Amino acid sequence: MKPTPDLAQLLAIMAALRHPETGCPWDIVQSFESIAHYTLEEAQEVVDAIRRGDLVDLKEELGDLLLQVVFHARMAEEQGAFAFPDVVEAINRKLIRRHPHVFGDRNAGNPGAVKELWDRIKAEEKAERAAARAAAGLPDDRPKGLLGGVKTALPALERAVRLQDKAGTVGFDWNNAELVLDKIAEETSEVREALRAGEAADIEEEIGDLLFVMANLARHAKVDPETALDKANAKFIRRFRAIETALEALGRTLADASLEEMEALWVAAKTAEKA
Repeated sequence: MKPTPDLAQLLAIMAALRHPETGCPWDIVQSFESIAHYTLEEAQEVVDAIRRGDLVDLKEELGDLLLQVVFHARMAEEQGAFAFPDVVEAINRKLIRRHPHVFGDRNAGNPGAVKELWDRIKAEEKAERAAARAAAGLPDDRPKGLLGGVKTALPALERAVRLQDKAGTVGFDWNNAELVLDKIAEETSEVREALRAGEAADIEEEIGDLLFVMANLARHAKVDPETALDKANAKFIRRFRAIETALEALGRTLADASLEEMEALWVAAKTAEKA
């Protein structure tokens, strides 16, 4: 792979930042583990820009995400594991292999046939990776069984939905959303009991169970829970800002207002939105 001038410059910048003698002190001390949360954060900011329809921000955020790829690849290169061209070569090879209906002689005339072909090739690749890990003496400690293929790195709500989808393929599922609502009532009762008992571990567990069932309700209603929660967050910010604005107009601050006053302003903001 011969990088374009701009990409070559980015790779050179990253190498300079990581130079042990003349590089940036912050960049030098980073590791895969220390920047992992930044990688996740940048991916989330890409998604946020897409959801807002902001292509100016999207260009910027995609650049930030690309930097994360370059950063990880540079650290791997320093360890002699792989380099950025290897990352690009691997994804090129994967895309060509998974699209034999485009780059080969296989036929897939509709999206369903494409997915079936894709899944079959993914299964072959998974077996090959397992064999390669075994040959390298690496332990196979990844989750097993039907749910083992659901990625652990997914956001918790999305992972919950995918786990439920997988279980649903063998009939382990509620028949409709009404039954899920009954389960939510049951889990809410268990949360209440845990709160009364005051055991922190039990409270955490029961709230987790309730969130898991809430994700299932969204799934049955064909709603993306991440998107729904993002919109709820935006609504909360909007209405809370309305409280602040109303108080500012009176020459007051949040610290000056009582809970009852803030609640009244909240209701007013909610009413104004629905008018």
